[in-house]
Amino acid sequence: MTDIAKPDKRPANPNFSSGPCAKRPGWSLQALADASLGRSHRAKIGKTKLKDAIDLTREVLQVPADYRIGIVPASDTGAVEMALWSLLGERGVDMVAWESFGAGWVTDVAKQLKLEDVRIFEAPYGEIVDFSKVDFDRDVVFTWNGTTSGVRVPNADFIPDDRKGLTICDATSAAFAQALDFSKLDVVTFSWQKVLGGEGAHGVLILSPRAAERLESYKPAWPLPKIFRLTKGGKLIEGIFAGETINTPSMLCVEDYLDALHWAKSIGGLDALIARADKNFAVLDAYVEKTPWIANLAVKPETRSNTSVCLTIVDHDVLALDADAQAAFAKGMVSALDKEGVAYDIGAYRDAPSGLRIWAGATIEASDLEALTAWLDWAFANQKAELKKAA
Repeated sequence: MTDIAKPDKRPANPNFSSGPCAKRPGWSLQALADASLGRSHRAKIGKTKLKDAIDLTREVLQVPADYRIGIVPASDTGAVEMALWSLLGERGVDMVAWESFGAGWVTDVAKQLKLEDVRIFEAPYGEIVDFSKVDFDRDVVFTWNGTTSGVRVPNADFIPDDRKGLTICDATSAAFAQALDFSKLDVVTFSWQKVLGGEGAHGVLILSPRAAERLESYKPAWPLPKIFRLTKGGKLIEGIFAGETINTPSMLCVEDYLDALHWAKSIGGLDALIARADKNFAVLDAYVEKTPWIANLAVKPETRSNTSVCLTIVDHDVLALDADAQAAFAKGMVSALDKEGVAYDIGAYRDAPSGLRIWAGATIEASDLEALTAWLDWAFANQKAELKKAA
């Protein structure tokens, strides 16, 4: 490594992973001391904690009273898959994707469910689909915030109020950091490991009255495994939305989620969480604007995520390299920052263009991002020096 002076200030918390994300400020294991460990989740104490998690989710996320909220297995992926396998097939579906997870839902619907009436709308990394071409009288599946591209929908104005189809929205890296318009969304999914920094393995499924009606009036042509079943005898299993989970949850993870929700409520709820994420993104965006070697992957400013900030290296010497060498350059920066203990897990997602992905959600401190920017310059300068040395 070339001997280039290191910045004086280091981030107090170097955890900038996009999932699982950094714990809330001030978190410690002591916060989980009240977890109902060694007890059944079916016991009164377990069901009470699960119901409390649902109720606090509704309060902090500002979910309408007539929407159902359930804690489900297998993180956000499990929640999305439950929705796709349980709801789709009643009518044609428009699949919308502009990053890897959205593309994964396209594959599931087109190649696993093998629905016949499927239209696919895709955009490359950094861009977003033209929603004016999407038909909302069909079911529509989309991600609100592309975790691997840093591209989000700026709002839900493109969804008509009089739609006939259901809108199924993967909101895992948007929930608690971006304003979700529930009046336009029939299914919302997320994992609490993202903006609230919870532990992995659990997902949340939110259903509008229209989605609940579909579940009770439509039966898919394919068999559903037990872990996906939301109805019994043609009726919604209401217990799922009152803390009676389909399979056994980790009560330690539930306690951690409760802690995060109480923290969110204590700082001012959803508005405060959004403000923290916006402030964090502003730090990175201002840095990018003044730094010639780096740029936002998201092309349009209004579509740039305030949580999963994806950056691409635009230095002309790096761009002159082939794709593998460009990826190696970015990985070299990531490795150097990791070894210094100033930034962990900030490499671009494996399917995305090479570069950096820095989490800026509500559990991150703006001061840590400010300190990080100097280290980004340091890592780039080192890699550039090594590049010139090898030339």
